[in-house]
Amino acid sequence: MTQVADYVLQRLTEWGVQRVYGYPGDGINGLLGAFDRAQGTPEFIQTRHEEMAAFMACAHAKFTGEVGCCTATSGPGAVHLLNGLYDAKLDHQPVVAVVGQQKRLSLGAHYQQEVDLERLFADVSEFCQMVVHPGQARHVIDRAFKTALTMRGVATIIIPNDVQEEDAQPSPPKTHGSVFSSVGWSRPRVLPDPDELRKAADVLNEGTKVAMLVGQGAARAQEEVVEVAELLGAGVAKALLGREVLPDDLPFVTGPIGLLGSKASDNMIRKCDTLFMIGSSFPYSEWLPDEGQARGVEIDIDGRMIGIRYPMDAHLVGDAKESLRALIPLLRRKTDRGWREQVEKDVREWNDLCERWASQHFEGTINPQAVAAELSPRLPDHCILTADSGSGTNWWARNLKLRQGMRASLSGTLATMGPGTPYAIAARFAHPDRPVIAFVGDGAFQMNGMNEMITVRRYLDRLSGPAPFIFCVFNNQDLNQVTWEQRAMAGDPKYPASQEIPDIPYAAYAQLIGLKGIVCDDPHKLGEAWDEALASDKPVVLEFKVDNEIAPIPPHITKMQAKKTAMATLHDPERVGITARGVRQKITEYAEHLPGRGQK
Repeated sequence: MTQVADYVLQRLTEWGVQRVYGYPGDGINGLLGAFDRAQGTPEFIQTRHEEMAAFMACAHAKFTGEVGCCTATSGPGAVHLLNGLYDAKLDHQPVVAVVGQQKRLSLGAHYQQEVDLERLFADVSEFCQMVVHPGQARHVIDRAFKTALTMRGVATIIIPNDVQEEDAQPSPPKTHGSVFSSVGWSRPRVLPDPDELRKAADVLNEGTKVAMLVGQGAARAQEEVVEVAELLGAGVAKALLGREVLPDDLPFVTGPIGLLGSKASDNMIRKCDTLFMIGSSFPYSEWLPDEGQARGVEIDIDGRMIGIRYPMDAHLVGDAKESLRALIPLLRRKTDRGWREQVEKDVREWNDLCERWASQHFEGTINPQAVAAELSPRLPDHCILTADSGSGTNWWARNLKLRQGMRASLSGTLATMGPGTPYAIAARFAHPDRPVIAFVGDGAFQMNGMNEMITVRRYLDRLSGPAPFIFCVFNNQDLNQVTWEQRAMAGDPKYPASQEIPDIPYAAYAQLIGLKGIVCDDPHKLGEAWDEALASDKPVVLEFKVDNEIAPIPPHITKMQAKKTAMATLHDPERVGITARGVRQKITEYAEHLPGRGQK
């Protein structure tokens, strides 16, 4: 007789799940036995930690558009899932978590590993339900998937271990209370109100300096975004989750926005008279127009989020692609292209500045900007790029120029440490023929990335191949982003007790466990190191020993940030180095205005 656990996996397969990321425990013994009997349909992928399983499920959703799936045992295993599931919740990715629980008989007895899982998962989940009867499994699974897809969020299924081992009831008895559900879901067409569309068109047609800001909600609307930008003579900035919406080689794409953003984006936002946000909940008001400076139009499929980042004049609740298609016939092509020409000039100047910044190396150390700058022209076609949270994310955002067909993502809204490595692993499982490159700081790599190299080693035959698979580690022995935030936001000098971390031989560790390891500490050999890594048919840990005293300078610095940084620098243990580097980088920024620049 088929057990409930077998039926659960069968139903997951019917929903299109090919692999489930997880870690074993006795709370899911029934499911583990079912995975064995399922013979890979679906496949159980063993991670080193349940948090990594949830990150991988989130990444699967991001890079495939499908529902990601993860599993964990009861109690502590379930708790470990939470951070990765919050990453999915906050970045609006459909993920289903299947979690074990103690036997029904023991619930409420303060039993070993008994946790109130329904309460625990209530906030992170759009749907959370415990299966207490075999006939319930069918509709709970179906509703979990329908909810995850519809709400673009997390759904949690809790199954006590005794229920897992009961006889399955794929078709429950037709009695009062029984529910009969089906597998299936389709994406709806969500269109805004026609009157609001006309209002939006009026605002955009009347604007003379239109700035567009796109996020991941515009990912399926690339052609429409380009057409609108051409009609309006607008520039387009990209939130970090919207990196892949448009390629960076389009001359009017100003790149990232915000603290990690470009001066081209900042100039455009500060001077625009009209803001057009599409599929983004970019939250930082200091990087948006001043209230009253610009009129606003926004497209967002979630009416709860429309017009809460900037006061909008037109609120288009709908799918980005469908809304833009309906809007385009109402727009007039702007004949004055002066605004567009200025935007494109700013983009060229910003790209030139980034190249000059990246070319500066101090005292023989590697400038971390150069690590990304050397990779950018070498990026393989159709590669997938992931990043962790840290100072390396600045260079990932600014110095890597995406071309058509490339994919990129990171933990956008939660901005947690740790997902860069598991994102890359899940991307490789989902797309084994595509190059995958992760940018990871040494702090995040020590936190969990090194452990997940063991996962890469376990599945080495699956994850190797002609397409490169690279984990680029920035080794600066410093939790660098927080160090700079301490200086600029708190006015405090670097606190070595919290900020310095051990110098670990990451490349040697990779070689020890059977991967390829490359270490580079010479700024003149950056390109050579990248070429070697990109030519490898085995997963690579590429370790760069980089300078930790180069500041991730924001596009503009407030008076308060400048004051606090200056105060912190007076007592900072690295004050000599950061002052010298900061002065030289700022001189480089303004060098184009000095007499004789460009002369032989």
